[in-house]
Amino acid sequence: MRYLTILLALIVFSSCSEDDSVKDYREENEQEILQYLSENNLTAEKSNSGLYYIIDNPGTGETPTISDRVKITYKGYFTDGTVFDESTEGISLFNLQNTIRGWAEGITYFKEGGSGKLLVPSHLGYGSKDERGIPGGSVLIFDIELVYVNYATENDEQIQNYLSDNDIIAEKTETGLYYTINTIGTGDQPTLTNNVTVTYSGYFLNDQVFDESTDNINFDLSTLIPGFAEGMTYLNEGGSGTFFIPAHLAFGNNGTFNIPGGSVLIFNVELISIN
Repeated sequence: MRYLTILLALIVFSSCSEDDSVKDYREENEQEILQYLSENNLTAEKSNSGLYYIIDNPGTGETPTISDRVKITYKGYFTDGTVFDESTEGISLFNLQNTIRGWAEGITYFKEGGSGKLLVPSHLGYGSKDERGIPGGSVLIFDIELVYVNYATENDEQIQNYLSDNDIIAEKTETGLYYTINTIGTGDQPTLTNNVTVTYSGYFLNDQVFDESTDNINFDLSTLIPGFAEGMTYLNEGGSGTFFIPAHLAFGNNGTFNIPGGSVLIFNVELISIN
């Protein structure tokens, strides 16, 4: 199993782009793709760029943009059926702009959970120069499954696995936040406009602590990450709970400081007072 095509795509594409003028394969590639479609009884859509694509399963989840992080499985082969690259386990791409142009465009035609085929002419692939087993001017065909877009679905599975492994029963909200009430408390519940006094510890799914305050600390809830702020509204003054926060309610794809992008964050929180 090799990851040549995707992992080296940015480097290879950059190195090839200056040599694309050596020979223009567009007309030859067009005929090769049309012949392949005809011989295999396939019907494909053609985009303005010259990319051909087939949607076998459109999917039902989020549609990615070229700046999104995605996870995919794929098989890449030439029109003669020779496979040059594949990943059945799936790989994560943190920015579609860093892949060959045929991928960056083609993956945006699928929704999360979708699958199909991309037929990529060389001007949207590796150009006219031979590169690492890809002959110059090659048409590349990819069978694609878009497993995840960003981290929402993947994080949800991670949280559910963590809860199951630790025999925890948690509530899930419409936003994707999971929480437990450990101590009910007897006071009021805060709103998102309140200032609160809390103690907390924050850790990852591997139980590594990344932040904590055993001393009382004040926060305006409106200034906090959405998952923490939302979780606080389920606690009563004097109560405590645990929040399981997916990345889209925390620091997203990019992360911050010592928080890697896509991280699920867990917080044990005690609500001391509403101020």
